[in-house]
Amino acid sequence: MKFVHGVILALMFSVMVYVVNRDMALQDFRSNGQSLPDVSLVPAAYAAEEPPTKMDWRMLRELNYRTGKISPSLKALDGKSVRIPGYMVPLEDDSEIVSEFLLVPYVGACIHTPPPPPNQIVQVKMNSQKKVKMSFWDPVWVQGKLQIATVKSPYGDVGFQLTGIQIEPYKDE
Repeated sequence: MKFVHGVILALMFSVMVYVVNRDMALQDFRSNGQSLPDVSLVPAAYAAEEPPTKMDWRMLRELNYRTGKISPSLKALDGKSVRIPGYMVPLEDDSEIVSEFLLVPYVGACIHTPPPPPNQIVQVKMNSQKKVKMSFWDPVWVQGKLQIATVKSPYGDVGFQLTGIQIEPYKDE
């Protein structure tokens, strides 16, 4: 019975943290008269490149993390500029502003649950150690150069790395 009470308290605390963080973030965004934060991180050198390829999590599943086999369509995106939606999981403790994080397909992945498989986790390192505001509960679009490379992280094996150049709040496109 104590376990059930602990789980309920943890869920209530998680909801409370979400509401407070969401409201604080909205307050921060509106305090300077903007409806959304100015998080444009696109250096001039990237402006002339072709638009990034919009990806979804089904495309990332084309990496067989058990055998290492990669589909031709996914292999074609290795080293290219892509745009992926997802949720941020910080790799820096107690930080609201981070330069490195994991991008996952659903909120709360990797935190107190078994992590998703490696082909469903993207390790993002911001270009030039640029720091961005954490958005743990709200989805974001992340744009950057994709690398298919399996690495170990504190939250599980990761199948992809991305050098992030731009993050923005998720909008359905």
